[in-house]
Amino acid sequence: MDKQIKIIVIGGGAAGIMAAVAAADAGAEVLIAEKNEKIGKKLYITGKGRCNITNNSGIQNLLLHVVSNPKFLYSAFSAMDSQKLMDFLENNGLKLKTERGGRVFPVSDKSSDVIKTFKDMLEKRHVKIYYNTEVKNINIKDGVFKSVDIKSGKRLETIRADAVITATGGVSYPSTGSTGDGYRFATNTGHNVKMPSPSLVPVNIREGFVKELQGLSLRNVELSLKDGKKVLYREMGEMLFTHFGISGPLVLTASCYMSGKDVAGMEFITDLKPALTKQQLDERILRDFSECKNSCFKNSLGRLLPAKMVPVITRLSGIDADKKVHSVTREERAGLAGLLKGLVMTPESIRGFNEAIITRGGVMVKDINPATMESKKVKGMYFAGEVIDTDAMTGGYNLQIAWSTGYLAGKSAAGCTVNNK
Repeated sequence: MDKQIKIIVIGGGAAGIMAAVAAADAGAEVLIAEKNEKIGKKLYITGKGRCNITNNSGIQNLLLHVVSNPKFLYSAFSAMDSQKLMDFLENNGLKLKTERGGRVFPVSDKSSDVIKTFKDMLEKRHVKIYYNTEVKNINIKDGVFKSVDIKSGKRLETIRADAVITATGGVSYPSTGSTGDGYRFATNTGHNVKMPSPSLVPVNIREGFVKELQGLSLRNVELSLKDGKKVLYREMGEMLFTHFGISGPLVLTASCYMSGKDVAGMEFITDLKPALTKQQLDERILRDFSECKNSCFKNSLGRLLPAKMVPVITRLSGIDADKKVHSVTREERAGLAGLLKGLVMTPESIRGFNEAIITRGGVMVKDINPATMESKKVKGMYFAGEVIDTDAMTGGYNLQIAWSTGYLAGKSAAGCTVNNK
């Protein structure tokens, strides 16, 4: 290069870090402006502190698990898919492992090791990091990016650069610094922003019995989300009862299909025994009854259900709790089997941004070139990560979006043509 390109990255999260590394590798001079006292603050808490880095699967599977605007991400995933990411991290000293469902974690199970690996990369590449620094404005002239205004303590400064990469995240977990600054920058520079809403978030449930089940985790159940007759989501896995409703992997993913929508008319249906047909379940119930013929109904379900669930199911079944099991009718057994195969819960609302893993919404993809992540409205302005209107299910897919869009934005901003083949 005749002149070294200078790039400012706003935000030191996953997308911003990767953008800075990619741009530096392409020969650019890079500065990260980070609002917090350290980089990767949200990364520290992802995957319950273990950091589910990505999902070990091909591009088509990645795209299948993107809920909003999957086609937009094809070029980004092609530039940096999960295998390229894993190779890149392991070549830089981070040992990885793949667990159930393709979820990838550091072998140490410590998100801090992921941060350390990237921090070492940034240091080796001489990337400057301004901590505790807030970007106040992005300045453009005649449709071209010119500079940013920053504030650090009481000091105000304007920094000129050739390109800016906005990687500010969404508004989920605002305590990590994700307070929607990127949406303001986008709006002020003429971009369209889809109203943000929380996603991958627990759900408030109307039925009072969930409070009785608080703390109970169910594995290998099937959860369906229906809107009228339409099935929005159905999957097997794990769910958790809380004092307000339900959570756990199944519920968080189901919330993707509720975010930003009216939940009136929606319902959750839980199959507590998905491995059994209704007939097989009835036979199982009969066997349990036969082994305790003189017991009361309320004492007969201990082998079939977790202890905490027995009184709830007993009550919901409509069968007299003190009725002897030999007196339970075929119709009552059929009703019990139907309840176990279809426990209905009514969502009142999804929880808020404080509990949301990600944000749905953001800068509309129609304003961004998917091949470069550059704005179609402002030359030299790029976007990466959660600030863009893309989101995915749980399992490492959202972080892969951050790594991929960050990598593509960084390479493109540095003037490189990324080979997507």
